[in-house]
Amino acid sequence: MTKNMKSHNYFVYITTNPKRTTLYVGLTNDLPRRLNEHFMICGESSTFAGKYYCYNLIYFERHMQVQHAIDREKEIKKWSRAKKEALIYSQNPFWKFLNQEIKEDQ
Repeated sequence: MTKNMKSHNYFVYITTNPKRTTLYVGLTNDLPRRLNEHFMICGESSTFAGKYYCYNLIYFERHMQVQHAIDREKEIKKWSRAKKEALIYSQNPFWKFLNQEIKEDQ
């Protein structure tokens, strides 16, 4: 494997607020760190996730190549709320907050 072909982990994820009324779609290469960043900015109106308290992870998918992750994030962001909900329900039917599970895997 050449240096440029090195495998990486990129995550497209969806977070929500405590009442599960707002969805945020994002991309990161370090999911636990990014979830902590979302939590730390709660209530900050300068960012969407902060303004709407979107720090609870409800969906994620892993990609090995950054361009695939970028394309997927853009795709999901364009979807309707209903289509995003269907994606979440397909993997997490009770919209369980997954933050603790992600932290425990580290």
